Amino acid sequence: MSKRIHVGKRVPEIYEAMAKLQAEVEKAAINAGVDQKVLELVKMRSSQINHCAFCLDMHSHDAVQMGESPRRLFVLEGWRETELFTEQERAALALTESITNLSSVHEVPDNVYEEATRVFTEEQYRTVVWEAIAINSWNRMCVISHAPLPERAE
Repeated sequence: MSKRIHVGKRVPEIYEAMAKLQAEVEKAAINAGVDQKVLELVKMRSSQINHCAFCLDMHSHDAVQMGESPRRLFVLEGWRETELFTEQERAALALTESITNLSSVHEVPDNVYEEATRVFTEEQYRTVVWEAIAINSWNRMCVISHAPLPERAE
């Protein structure tokens, strides 16, 4: 893999604004009563679609640290084929896939929107959408920079 210019922390003002956005999204989600595991699943699914190894590594580690089952993370790409995910998680995953694939699907389909707004309050729906927007931005920054994985004890 070729070495790339890393755009992240090398432009501290923009990076700090992104980090502030992420912190605000997480604070809003907590205030809205969105389970933090839902947010980690959103981050993981978007990162899978965007092929962001850096974010997959980070968010799988974070999810396990907060008590997420490795089994659910292992089958996340096939979430529709299992009963391992709650209604809210399934709605968040479908919404995340639509947002992440916006260039090919061109919108959030009505059935995805209707299910998400059925299982989430308006405030919760907004925070899940903002989480998908934020992680897609992080994914793009890391993928185009070829962000290296951090050292971790196995």
